[in-house]
Amino acid sequence: MKFGRYLTERRAGLSPLWAANCVDYVHLKAFIKNEIKPRSLTSTTAFQEPATSGDDDFAAVFESRASALLPIVAKFFRLLDAEVEKFAALYEGEAIELTKRFQLRSGIASEKIDGKLARQRVEMAWANQLLQDVVKLENFVFLNYTGITKILKKNDRHSGLRLSEHYLLRLTTKKFYKSDHLSSLKKQLIEEVSGTSIAMLQSDSPPPSPILTENGLTFPRSKTSSSLSKEDTWFPPSTLLPQQKLLVTMTGPHGTDIIDAVLENLANYNCEMDDFVLSRLYHNVTFGCLIRLGSENVDIFRALAESARKWDATLFFDVQDATKGDPVESSLEDAPYKDRIKYTATVLNQNGLSSRFLHVWTRLLLDERISVEKMTRLSAAGSRLCSIEYRLSVPPEVDFDQFRAALFQLSMEHGTDVALQLNDVFRSHKRLVIFDMDSTLIQQEVIDEIAKHAGVVEEVAKITESAMNGEIDFKESLRQRVRLLKGTPASVLETVKTQLTFTEGAHFLCKALKRLGFKLAVISGGFMPLALHVKNLLGLDYAFANQLKVTADGQTLTGETHGPIVDGMRKAELLEVIAQAESIGPEQVIAVGDGANDLWMLAAAGLGIAFNAKPKVQKEARARINQTSLRNVLYLLGYTDDDAKQLADL
Repeated sequence: MKFGRYLTERRAGLSPLWAANCVDYVHLKAFIKNEIKPRSLTSTTAFQEPATSGDDDFAAVFESRASALLPIVAKFFRLLDAEVEKFAALYEGEAIELTKRFQLRSGIASEKIDGKLARQRVEMAWANQLLQDVVKLENFVFLNYTGITKILKKNDRHSGLRLSEHYLLRLTTKKFYKSDHLSSLKKQLIEEVSGTSIAMLQSDSPPPSPILTENGLTFPRSKTSSSLSKEDTWFPPSTLLPQQKLLVTMTGPHGTDIIDAVLENLANYNCEMDDFVLSRLYHNVTFGCLIRLGSENVDIFRALAESARKWDATLFFDVQDATKGDPVESSLEDAPYKDRIKYTATVLNQNGLSSRFLHVWTRLLLDERISVEKMTRLSAAGSRLCSIEYRLSVPPEVDFDQFRAALFQLSMEHGTDVALQLNDVFRSHKRLVIFDMDSTLIQQEVIDEIAKHAGVVEEVAKITESAMNGEIDFKESLRQRVRLLKGTPASVLETVKTQLTFTEGAHFLCKALKRLGFKLAVISGGFMPLALHVKNLLGLDYAFANQLKVTADGQTLTGETHGPIVDGMRKAELLEVIAQAESIGPEQVIAVGDGANDLWMLAAAGLGIAFNAKPKVQKEARARINQTSLRNVLYLLGYTDDDAKQLADL
């Protein structure tokens, strides 16, 4: 809610006298908009206009602009001074009246009321009312002080003159700024109310302990207090106790000193920190925190401003409205919207992420009303920016099919991969990785390599291509290709083993994953002797593939297979079998493949990655990597280049 509207709503609930003496934020804001903003020193066109003298040098333009602006800004501060004096005068009068009422408490003729309990009721009712009136005045001060700080920030922004800090320091001399006597009065009243409540509940047994409820502190009834009403046991509700929330942000070049400067003031003024966020840009640090004030005394603002000046920092704060509930309902790093779904998006391009792509990608997020909550660089600092991890806050109404289609198109146009994952606990707790073999862990299709030695490479390659594109049934395609191998010496399998070329990064990725405690498997539509060879060289835990039949003497391929054919559905079944054997759920499984027969496996895994896959596979898979190295899989798991280096050095 805009503060002007919020202030108007709050004023509507005040007495006519108090409403008339509130700082007129709306009027001051209109003055800034109509008088100061057109003469701003910060507008993009401010120094593009020629000076009135016709001289177009910068100094002359500045002199002309400043000479027009300064009298208007001075008028703004005279208007603000008048508003502050009006509000301060009302405060002083009300504070004096409250003090007089407290001093005259002995004039209450409670001694004329029969019965101790009746007298106590009257005394506590009087103290309750006075305490609530004190708190109302404190809230009135806070409301107006908030209006003053917000209008000063608006003037700073539109005038280009940073004067708010200096003006706020001048306010520290005002009586409303540091009302020690009013704070002392409130403390005495709270003690008196709580003491009277306990006295009214006392009996032969010890008094019951107070209970904190949504309405504040109440004292439970005992057997001897059954005659007491709810009003008898009233204690200041939580909304009237010191708990005002404040967002404080300090930005400056002194790193950890900035953090300590904020925390020192919180400690000195008995404030509690509910949440925080820290951001560093080289030497510059921004430290923001959500705090609960220890009292309604606004002197902490002066102390924070002095700390900011000491460390050459910029200070911002925003007062939260405690009477309407806590507007900060989640982490300060989260987008401030309800019912959002959290996703992680990993973008990567081994040749570097272009500013053009990053702009179009961000524009797509904006079009879908998707908020970026956090960005983390995954590629090594000092090198080309190749990978960024985004934490996204996604509205529930986003059409994900349409959004993924747009992402696929974006990826194809820019040669940059974007992998979306639900940002839940399983995203960072994967335990099993299952790889396809051909064109994934190795660069070849093994059946094509065997066909070269059998002299049928062109016929086999044609069928293989159709199968990988999903044009013909995999089982049928396998039978057709194996039939073409009939009569080939079985020794060709040993020859092919020596000719296998592993995909870039395959050894590194498997070694890193094993050191992280992952279980690894290869499930291939190829053949078992070669799958076992790959398993042994990469240190995998499981290997499944098709079995080739050989003649009785073991010398020649028969052109047939035996046992279940490892097609797409069989791959998904084997994934579930391995997951069950390792006592993990499918959401903790990663599957990596490139062909149409891998789609079932990719869909069954918590994270399915299409690696340099055929177009149909890329379009249907939830994540894709079109880079040359398999080590990019580590990015999708959230590991940085620095993490990878540590794993390599182990």
